[in-house]
Amino acid sequence: MDEQVPTAVADGLRRRGVDALTVHEADMLGASDPELLALATREERVLFTQDSDVIRLHFEDDSHAGIVYCHQKKAGVGEIVYGL
Repeated sequence: MDEQVPTAVADGLRRRGVDALTVHEADMLGASDPELLALATREERVLFTQDSDVIRLHFEDDSHAGIVYCHQKKAGVGEIVYGL
């Protein structure tokens, strides 16, 4: 989970059996977008973000496990958890 994502999203996913990791838990607070995607790639995780700038990274290098984007104002926590 990228920095902008509420921790409630990770909590909701975990309650459903998903192995979710937040930027805070990974000790990557303040890391650049490429650093976050590199971590996700190394750990074979999909990066969930609400930062549209991250999408460009897919077009620069698509060797990652995936990037999921949701606009910050388009969905609430429950909708995001359900969607993921």
